[in-house]
Order: sequence, then structure tokens, then C-alpha cells
Amino acid sequence: MLNDTEIDLIRHARHGDPFSVLGPHADLDGRLWLRAFLPGATHVVAVEAADGATLVPLLLVHVDGLFEGALLALPASGYRLQVRWGDGNQSVIDDPYRFPPVLGELDVWLMGEGTHLRPYEVLGAAQRTLDGVPGTSFAVWAPNASRVSVVGDFNLWDGRRHPMRLRRECGVWEIFLPGVGGGARYKYEVVSREGELLPLKADPYALQSELRPATASVVAQMPPVASASPARQRANALDAPVSIYEVHLGSWRRKPEEGNRWLNWDELAATLVPYAREMGFTHLELLPISEHPFDGSWGYQPIGLYAPTSRFGDAAGFRRFVERCHAEGLGLILDWVPAHFPTDAHGLADFDGTHLYEYADPREGFHQDWNTLIYNLGRTEVRNFLVGNALYWLERFDVDGLRVDAVASMLYRDYSRKAGEWLPNVHGGRENLEAISFLKRVNEVVGTERPQAVTLAEESTAFPAVSRPTYLGGLGFHYKWNMGWMHDTLKYMARDPVHRQFHHGEMTFGLVYAFNENFVLPISHDEVVHGKGSLLNKMPGDRWQKFANLRAYFGFMFGHPGKKLLFMGCEFGQEGEWNHDQSLDWHLLGDRSHAGVHRLMHDLNRLYRATPALFDNDFDGAGFEWIDHEDAQRSVLSFVRRSRDGRSEVVVVCNFTPSVQRGYRLGVPAAGTWRERLNTDSEHYGGSNVGSPFGAADSEPVASHGRTQSLLLDLPPLATVFYERDR
Repeated sequence: MLNDTEIDLIRHARHGDPFSVLGPHADLDGRLWLRAFLPGATHVVAVEAADGATLVPLLLVHVDGLFEGALLALPASGYRLQVRWGDGNQSVIDDPYRFPPVLGELDVWLMGEGTHLRPYEVLGAAQRTLDGVPGTSFAVWAPNASRVSVVGDFNLWDGRRHPMRLRRECGVWEIFLPGVGGGARYKYEVVSREGELLPLKADPYALQSELRPATASVVAQMPPVASASPARQRANALDAPVSIYEVHLGSWRRKPEEGNRWLNWDELAATLVPYAREMGFTHLELLPISEHPFDGSWGYQPIGLYAPTSRFGDAAGFRRFVERCHAEGLGLILDWVPAHFPTDAHGLADFDGTHLYEYADPREGFHQDWNTLIYNLGRTEVRNFLVGNALYWLERFDVDGLRVDAVASMLYRDYSRKAGEWLPNVHGGRENLEAISFLKRVNEVVGTERPQAVTLAEESTAFPAVSRPTYLGGLGFHYKWNMGWMHDTLKYMARDPVHRQFHHGEMTFGLVYAFNENFVLPISHDEVVHGKGSLLNKMPGDRWQKFANLRAYFGFMFGHPGKKLLFMGCEFGQEGEWNHDQSLDWHLLGDRSHAGVHRLMHDLNRLYRATPALFDNDFDGAGFEWIDHEDAQRSVLSFVRRSRDGRSEVVVVCNFTPSVQRGYRLGVPAAGTWRERLNTDSEHYGGSNVGSPFGAADSEPVASHGRTQSLLLDLPPLATVFYERDR
């Protein structure tokens, strides 16, 4: 029999170990007791699971719904509870407190150690069959809580009904709930160690969430592991062509005729994927799709890191989207945010009444710029949560890579902080040693467990060896965004051409360090928002010159060493600044100038992918050679790109003035006929159609630029031209 203290603890859901009381238990005399707490029940009978035969009626011990009865023995088939409720309804239920622990001993060990590569297979809500009974197991890490209950549609959101078992070895609370299936909404009710009832918490490992503004987690089926793909590994390799189309799914296209709604995963698969393929891009990169409460964060303040946002459908829909990408020959990269998380009460903040996921000291744990919290990367369980999440997207959804957001903010403790607002590391320095160790760990795990995948760092400082292997002292990323190149070149292009001669170095400086890292040249969403205007409207001059400048810049970008990334809308010269609440201005394609930019981007991608000189030796100085980087007076740049085997060789010439440069002598690597492969001034793109007669020029034995052979050219205004020698 229970004493009054234990009765009170059970009925008030304050018992730290409900499994020691509820379910079947033998007393000191060997007598078997069966106890159940069922608020709202009036009568309870234990019956055999196999045939429903009565075992024993349970007596009402407390009016709140605590029942107890003595058994001679448990039948081999187990038992169920036949319940009559206060409203007269009856049901037969399986007792959650008769089932064994959910976590295996190895899982407990690895979770405690913080080395479980796939914690999502253990934690969260998993549909399964236990002892022949279908249901869902729930497990959540909350080591400092005094009680955790799972609440949801299945128990009237009543935390008294299903308090969980604590696995003290690893701080995980767990329970198996029979009969709970896919689609059930749930959260965790947490009581702190001080006895405070916290706001209901969404599941950190939830595989699906409700559509905002609702915040409950949803029981869902985990996708199967995707098979390894040698084809995808080749497509993501450092010597492969990589041209990335960056997309915010909520504003690429909408359905204005249906209340301006978002497209779902299947609609996006049927429209976005073939569009990107037809435009010649090799990869899509999606702004963060992990569940997030606020549309205006664009996904960069995620709460459900394991849940594809419900804005576009369920996880199965996203998996179909990825499969369609691969079927069309497109890679898929996800923007991933391990640098910070929002303070929303239902999220990770103060999860068990303590600073569990975040650093406790705001000098370490709070981003002033974004009003977000910073993961405590010195805690093994938090690192495990994030490393596991990276592997989850790569293995379970078959995505090709992760672009890691805000790496610079992770690497430095004084990032965007004044003196006195940050804490130095153990050596007194500004480097965040925990973050550095974490990033290396992520990249090592990805490289070992999913070698076909790549990681890309958004890193804006001169931190060394970001894209070098960890065994050579690097961070282990495959690629690094070249933010310096982007800022310098856009600053140059925004200048009036008459002044460009005095700032020539802004276009050439990137080649000083171009081969120090494996760079991606990013023209991203950050450059066309927050008052910066559109890419087109950064360009100076009249309307014709704006478009010509943009075309010339795209040509320069595709000729320059480094992989390519372009934000949606830039490919047709969107005029207005990006607005996440509405569709791109697709109607602009009816305008000749916009259509010309669109056609140019299509052709640049085709040229790029068909020309090894432009991609297979991006990260080796042997693949690049200046012809002339000093012609500042005429604002002309010229250089050579070579393939690794030397068989593919392309000359690129850029004229950044609105004047035709007639009779321009250009030294070339070899004698022969040099044919225009692409001219951004072509009338097909909206240009003035200046160029070589019949699109080719024969070399002459006239020395120029240190070479014995040269071409005599008319350089088109505000244009980039690609030449390749006939063989």
C-alpha cells in the first residue's frame, strides 16, 4: 500500500520516479500490486491482454484518480486496463507504466558521453512497437528537471497523466505511450529542480512541428537512410562545376490567386527544380528550412532544428523534393544555423529551468546583434545535438551539403562586442576554442560518415585554413564564402565608370589571396535587402548602362576563379529590393532588358559547365594567369583560365567603361584563331553588339603583355568577353 506522501506526489505530478510507484510492483512481502493514476476515471479493472479476462478490479485510493489492486501474478500476455470514465464512456488501454525502458544501455552510455553520432534515433518521438504493442516512445534530455511529462492531444495536455522515467546516467527522461501514432501533437511539461512549472516546451528532436503561430511538436515518421551516391560525390567535388542558385522558398513564387500562399514541396519540385535545371545551375541552396516561429527571420532563428518547416508540407514532401532535385541533376544545399537560437519560451532557452543549451553568462551566451542565444559548445550533449543534426539532414534527406551560417560569430568571443562585453578563452585570447573544436568535429563526422556531402562556411574574417583539412590544422570545411571579394567588387561596380580607374585594385585584390582557400563567390540575399537595394540598382548610369554593368559583372564573376552563388531574382535583374513576403517580380521577363540578363545567366552557366578551364582548377594558382591587371586608366582587366590538364584554355577580357576600346592589343598564350565563346554585349542579351567580326580574331606575331602573339580587338562597352582558341 502507498503512504500519503507518495499519493500526494503522484496526484500532484511531483514524484521524481513515477515508474517506481505506478505499474506492477512487488512489496517487501512479495505481494504484487498494480497501480494506475487515471484522472477522471471512476472504475478500473485489470484484464488479460490476450483475451480480456478479468484479473482484478482496482480500488480507488484517491478521488483524483489513483487506483490500486493486488495480483497473484502477471499473465504471460501482460495486462490492460478497462476504464470507465466520469462521463460514462469506457475504454480499454495499455498501461505505459508496464513497459521496460526505452533507451538501451549502449545508447545511455553514448548519450552520457556525448558521442552518440545519431542521437535523433534515440531522443524525440519515435513510432515503434514495444512488447507487441504499437505506440510512440518519447525521450528528452533535461538533467536538471525534477519532473518531466509528455502532454498532448492524447492526454488532454494534462501533465499529471504521463510523467516520464529519468535515466540518471545521462539525464534523459523517457516513456512509451501505447496507441499514440503519427500526427499526434505533443510538448513536454517540465518542472525545474526548484519546483517551478516552466512554459510547455517543444521537442528539440521533433521531426515535425505545427504551422506557426502554433508551436506544438508533431509525431512523425523518420525518413529512411539514403544510399550513398558516387554520382553525387563527383558532382560536389572540388574540381566539379558548382553554380548555386540561392532561394528563399517563401518568396520565390507564391499563389496570389489563392491568398498569396506559399507553394508546397510538390509544387516547388514541379516548378523550382526544372527552372533551376533549365537555367543551368548545378545546385540549389535553400535558406534555412528548419522550423522557425517568425517569417521575418527567413529561417535564421530556428527552434525545431530537426523538423523541416511545416510552411511547405511535411518531411516526406521535403524528401520527395530532394529526390526530384537529384533526378534532374541538381544538388541541394541547406543553410544550417548552429551559431544561435531564439529566446522563445517554447524553445531551447532555459529548457529544464537552467541554461542547458546556452551559455549561462550573457557575455558568452547572448548575441546582441540578433537578440538570440548562443549554444554552449563546451557541453558535450549540446555538441552532440548539433553534430547529430548535421548528419540527420545529410543521411536521412540525402541533401548534398550544409552552408554553415555565421561562422565568424562562432570563431571569436569578441564578435560584435565592446571591451568588457566578452570573456577571453582559457589562454586569455579572443578565439572561441569550443566553437573551433565543434566545427572541426562536424566536418570530420561529415567527411567520415557522408563523404559525398560538402560543407560551406559563411566566414567573413581572415581566420586561417577554414577550408583546409583538420589533419593539416584547418577547420575542415570544403568551401568558404569569399565575402571580401563580394564586398570589394560590388563597391567597384557601384562607382561611376569615370572614377573606376582610381579603384582598380578593388577588382584585382581578390586574386592576391584567391588560392588560400577553396572559395565560393557569393552574391547572396544579404546584398539585396535591408535598404541595400537590388543588384541592378547598385549599378551606376542610365538604364542601358545599369543593365550593361550588371551583365559585365556577371561575366567577370563567371570568369574569376571560385565556385558561383547567386540569389534568386538577380538572374533576371530584379529591380526592387527583395521582399520575403511576396513573390519575385517574374513579370519583368516580359521586358527585353530583363529577358536579356536572364538569357545571359542561362548561357553563362552553360559555358561554365562545358569549359573545364573555368572550374576544374579553381583552387590552384596554375589555373589562372593575368594578362594585364594594371590597365587602370582604361579600366580593363584580362586574364587566362586553364584546366588542370592544360587542354582547355580561355581568355577573359573585361571593359568596365562605357566606351568602346578600339584597336586594343591583347597578348594571348598561343597563336591561332581565338573565337568569342560569350560576349555580354551581344544583342541577344540587350547589348550593343560590339565585338570581333564573325565572332573571332586571328592572332598576330606582335608582342604584347609579355607574349609573342596578340589579338587586335574592339572591346565592347561595359562588357566581358570570353575567348577560346580553335584547335
